[in-house]
Amino acid sequence: MLNVAAVLHRDKTPPAGEGRTALPFPDPWILMAALLLLTLGLLMVTSASMPIASRETGQPFYFLIRQGAFVLIGLFGASVIFQIPLARWRQASPLLLVTAMSLLVLVLIPGIGTEVNGSLRWIRLGPLNIQVSEIAKLFTMIYVADYLRRHGEELRTADFRISALALLRPMAVLAVLAVLLLLEPDFGSVVVLMATAMGMVFLAGVNLWQFGTLLAGTSTVMALLLWSSPYRRARLVSFLDPWADPFASGFQLTQSLIAIGRGELFGVGLGESVQKLFYLPEAHTDFLFAVLAEELGLMGILTIIALFTILVWRAFHIGQRAERLGKKFSAWLAYGIGLWFGIQSLFNMGVNMGVLPTKGLTLPLISYGGSSVVVMCMALALLLRVDVETRTGRVALEK
Repeated sequence: MLNVAAVLHRDKTPPAGEGRTALPFPDPWILMAALLLLTLGLLMVTSASMPIASRETGQPFYFLIRQGAFVLIGLFGASVIFQIPLARWRQASPLLLVTAMSLLVLVLIPGIGTEVNGSLRWIRLGPLNIQVSEIAKLFTMIYVADYLRRHGEELRTADFRISALALLRPMAVLAVLAVLLLLEPDFGSVVVLMATAMGMVFLAGVNLWQFGTLLAGTSTVMALLLWSSPYRRARLVSFLDPWADPFASGFQLTQSLIAIGRGELFGVGLGESVQKLFYLPEAHTDFLFAVLAEELGLMGILTIIALFTILVWRAFHIGQRAERLGKKFSAWLAYGIGLWFGIQSLFNMGVNMGVLPTKGLTLPLISYGGSSVVVMCMALALLLRVDVETRTGRVALEK
């Protein structure tokens, strides 16, 4: 396996103009929003998981203890990531892409990948299950940001052949990753990855006709994949009318809607949810938002939306500042992280509210899941690194 860490940490003597100025304090808006989301997540995971934890382990705080440990690992990892200059990530982007593909291949190998609920998405390392798709999404985003830095002019050129070729190359790479994810299967990660990458390409200034053609083609392929799988087709049908079969295919969605409806304006009170008492499946993971809505009501929902809005707003603000300074890699990476958080949170909330079909995506920084919370913390550390580097006025090594 290629040693990505060696590339990131090699040559610790900072290049000219880099690393010699004390870094300013990271963006307080991002820190505040992220810490509030993590705290609220721990609180809601505790509330939603106590019944199932008591039944399955005899320890009511089992999932809280694990999630708390994952949050600490995520914060530690974020502190390490924050210290690495962005130039190192840019230089390592090809290795990161190879690593992402290698992990997605490894998880499909019998004896290496761990199957949970019919899906091969995890690699077991001792007591931990690592969901490789989360790591792959972050590494792929770094690669796409570097590709846009290197080939941005080709994407924007008036020469149709050159711009089309520049657009198709990263799409071919993403198509390979999508196939590997679908083999797990993990359709939700495919949707988030493709939507985020295409958003980054759009912001890079791609030709609108070409982008429209690509968008139409990608949407058609996604629709065909959705309809070609009996499992996904059944989810779509139950999503369209969950009340047609509320005790079978529509059970999870109807229970989620009942939970959200019970919350009304201020909720039934923290810890007072009824739906978490074995009515709502996956109450502490994919459908934690429904329990939050039941216990904290509309005010809790608006708080969550406001915190995610702050993260996305600051990510785009940081990206715009980096773009003005000519730091293309930093700009596209910041945009990508903002899109990732925005898209995945909207998808999760949309699924819980019956606006979108069930996709098995966590609510970033809130839902139970070690891989998700650790990788999301790492992504925010990269965003904060973009912020501090653009505010120090240092020379970007992106020529």
